[in-house]
Amino acid sequence: MDIYQAVINPFLFTLVKTDPEWLHQQTIRTFSWLSQASYNPPFSWLNSSLQRSFCLDNTSLEQNLFGLNFPNPVGLSAGFDKDGLAAGIWSSFGFGFAELGTVTYHPQPGNPPPRLFRLPLDQAALNRMGFNNSGAAAMAARLASSQQELTRSVPIGINLGKSKITPLELAAQDYLESFRLLKDLGDYFVVNVSSPNTPGLRSLQDAAMLSQILDVLQTENHSQKPVFVKIAPDLEWEAIADIISLAKTYKLAGIIATNTTISREGLKTSVIAQTGKSPQEEAGGISGAPLRQRSTEVIRFIYQQTQGEIPIIGVGGIFTAEDAWEKITAGASLIQVYTGWIYEGPMMVRRILTGLLTKLEENGLTSISQAIGIGNR
Repeated sequence: MDIYQAVINPFLFTLVKTDPEWLHQQTIRTFSWLSQASYNPPFSWLNSSLQRSFCLDNTSLEQNLFGLNFPNPVGLSAGFDKDGLAAGIWSSFGFGFAELGTVTYHPQPGNPPPRLFRLPLDQAALNRMGFNNSGAAAMAARLASSQQELTRSVPIGINLGKSKITPLELAAQDYLESFRLLKDLGDYFVVNVSSPNTPGLRSLQDAAMLSQILDVLQTENHSQKPVFVKIAPDLEWEAIADIISLAKTYKLAGIIATNTTISREGLKTSVIAQTGKSPQEEAGGISGAPLRQRSTEVIRFIYQQTQGEIPIIGVGGIFTAEDAWEKITAGASLIQVYTGWIYEGPMMVRRILTGLLTKLEENGLTSISQAIGIGNR
């Protein structure tokens, strides 16, 4: 157990009654400063120091997928760095890739606070942020201005959402406008139609509506950037099968499974301190440990339905190497973390990677790619 788990984590989660969103904003500001400072000669030692502490390099963990090289399979999920403020620092914390956003074409404040809640008894978080971000143009300007300074050692994805003010029938154009601004600045792109916090957004997972979005994006995608769709864990199997069909039709790079859940089943938390209400009474999506089993089931279903032909990025409830291994052997080529990283601290990525190397050795494998989907065989 490192100092974060022993001292800092209990302090932040129990003794300090700080608003979780405020704490997140301060963290992003710090990481943003680190991202900029670490590439200036007087502060270059910062980057080296972070890498020595948090990174683990091993060729057994490397993969080349959809034309991109991933030094390891553990990525930062969308939602943490919504505006790309710290794009240059994530590799120094050991991540093999990072996903920025969710970003929308129009800047928007998101839903009224409080809108982010910790559920420590469940190792979970409840959020109803509502895609708060500075907009696609602001992200494009920021990434373009820093592009020459950043040495991208890991792929950077960009997660695209629909602006709240845009009617559902104009959703495809909204996604397209964001993509046009950012298409040269991301290594891969994600169509987010599965957040529960924008009214009507999840209806865009319907095959007819989703096909409109994918059609305009792939028509515009002259550079053939990898495009993913991120789906909800609450979909019925038939709806997931429809999305798999669309992924094949529009030659998507893969599917991200899954977003947060609207289910409240099995939660131990009875009352949220900030509001005095139960999780069942609060709107928003649940992330973290309660999502673990369902997201793995969805990954396994997609892998089995496609015979492993469509890459899957698995996300939901990953805290340990065992959690990561379960997702990978179910069929995920890559995994992403967010809530687990909050609870476990910055050493979590290195611990997961060390554990994955042990798993490979125990199973007589020499590469993480050999482990993908072996739980289905």
